[in-house]
Amino acid sequence: MARAVSPFTIDIFEQSPPYAEDTGVAYARASVAKTFSGDMEASSTVEMLSVRVDGEGAGYVAVERVTGSVHGRSGTFALLHVGTMAGGETWARWPVVPGSGTGELAGLRGEGHIEIDPDGAHAFVLDYEMT
Repeated sequence: MARAVSPFTIDIFEQSPPYAEDTGVAYARASVAKTFSGDMEASSTVEMLSVRVDGEGAGYVAVERVTGSVHGRSGTFALLHVGTMAGGETWARWPVVPGSGTGELAGLRGEGHIEIDPDGAHAFVLDYEMT
């Protein structure tokens, strides 16, 4: 498998007010835009649904459309996000949606994750193959 490492910035994070609330539990949606550099020269849009539980944790699902290049191959692809957070523990999966690659990224398969360095900088890491 190949590995692409790409620092990114969050350019837009627009969270709507909760669309539902129970005692201590809030359900919300957000729209996010990102810019990647490094092995991925790309931008993306994300539509996210989340649930936050006062003092307990949170969970989210999202679909991300990435447009640009991975190691010089250009096109688009989709990532599916699912994650939970509780205290200092996080769990997340970011698989590439099978068959979502277009252009030179047709046949892209793999999974991504986020790495955070000691200074707090975020990088997206994509382990992938082309089929």
